[in-house]
Amino acid sequence: MKLGISLYCLKGAIVSNEMTVLTAIDWIAEAGAAHVEIASVGFDLLEQPELADAIRDRAQRAGIDVSNYCVSANFITAGADEYERMIERVKRHVDVTVRLGAKHMRHDVAARPIGDISVRNFRRDLPMLAEACRSIADYAASYGITTSVENHGYYMQGSERVQHLIEEVDRDNYRMTLDIGNFLCVDELPLIAVQRNIRLASMVHLKDFYVRTPDRSPGSSCPGWFPTAGGNQLRGAILGQGDIPMRDVIRAIKQAGYDGYLSLEFEGIEECKSATKQGFEYAKRVWGEL
Repeated sequence: MKLGISLYCLKGAIVSNEMTVLTAIDWIAEAGAAHVEIASVGFDLLEQPELADAIRDRAQRAGIDVSNYCVSANFITAGADEYERMIERVKRHVDVTVRLGAKHMRHDVAARPIGDISVRNFRRDLPMLAEACRSIADYAASYGITTSVENHGYYMQGSERVQHLIEEVDRDNYRMTLDIGNFLCVDELPLIAVQRNIRLASMVHLKDFYVRTPDRSPGSSCPGWFPTAGGNQLRGAILGQGDIPMRDVIRAIKQAGYDGYLSLEFEGIEECKSATKQGFEYAKRVWGEL
């Protein structure tokens, strides 16, 4: 197992220009991480390919891996031409993954608003989504890259939907970026969902949330809170300080024999550097204790 940190944790510092992407990589290495996960926070590597080279070189100098590259995509489009353009765009991101020196790339597949995430729509869209992911996975395979879907964006967030998609794609190099916290967005218990899907994971995100039921809602004026599909409220938390039974979840990951990259993600309202350090130290300690 290699424990690392996503650039997403430091989004606040990067967007505010307190850090650059490259100094953030140095900070991550100094924190003791074994790898950095690349998420586009205030930059676009298709528009700045030279930055991909600089990230690769900076990580090498810092002595850490570039583990995974996360990009957006939505294959639910208005027409066939846009669908094909989106597939080609994601393949260009595979080329960026090669430049980064990474062997894993996560791309989204679809997003719908909460009121439109029915099983009926999912069944209708599944063949089209699977074909897009299969085409990208086949392209990535020639470079030895594993592509993945993350439980992300309400529509593709449930553990069983992710399973269905991966089975439909049917490629050895198409797996799952398993975010232990995101299952809560569709009101699925993280421990059960992790136990169901850890066998499919090529990458694991460690993330925590505060959870409030409707009768305990903090109210719409409170910053950082957002709704789940079932009407609960979530807010990002420092790892180990939220409402996910984190020790049990990490124990399940470890007992399943997962031995890949673990990447910390933080999306709370606390100061990002302090929150990231606290969460990283918690993850390192708990993994060692279990």
